[in-house]
Amino acid sequence: MSTDARKIRLLMHLRRSGVSDHRVLGAIERIPRDVFVPKQFLDRAYEDIALPIGRGQTISQPLVVALMTQALSVNDLHKVLEIGTGSGYQASVLAKLCRRVYTIERHKSLLDLAQKRMLEELHIYNFTALAADGMKGWPEQAPFERIIVTAANRGKEPPAALVDQMAVGGIMVIPMGDEKRNQRIVRFTRTEDGLEREELWPVRFVPLLPDMPEDEVAGA
Repeated sequence: MSTDARKIRLLMHLRRSGVSDHRVLGAIERIPRDVFVPKQFLDRAYEDIALPIGRGQTISQPLVVALMTQALSVNDLHKVLEIGTGSGYQASVLAKLCRRVYTIERHKSLLDLAQKRMLEELHIYNFTALAADGMKGWPEQAPFERIIVTAANRGKEPPAALVDQMAVGGIMVIPMGDEKRNQRIVRFTRTEDGLEREELWPVRFVPLLPDMPEDEVAGA
């Protein structure tokens, strides 16, 4: 089966699975997922599965990327903060939908590769990337209209620094839960009075961790 045929099959699967936002589907269609997966998994790039990318991290399954992006309700005026750049796939999808993406990754080696893919292979320029502790957010660029977190927060509340960096009326979409089997995507909306919480669907994400890995700090 050709790459185009596999991509069409994936898009049809996303539609059947609840992805109805045509802008999100259009962004998924325009971003070639095979650019972001290791060579040994190229034949599975358009399957609806997560795939390993190194450093104990994964590229999320396309359905999760699409549903989280849809839940974020992004428009082309928004400034979006992404916690967990990973392969760069989610950031690339977001870049097609918003004004600018600010993306943070604690693994510098993954971040460097993601930036190379986005800039040199896909010619995406409306993003800024930072190797840092994502749980602290990016206060110099706050407030953000939208925040998306691609690792599971173990606490009962989202990281306080990220909440502080949300604009009033802003939305955060984040996996929450202590154990993989208990994780759920939660959408928080910041109001004048605090946070509104809406639990969406179960997921499995790697944990959201503080700080940067010691070996990568030493090699920076």
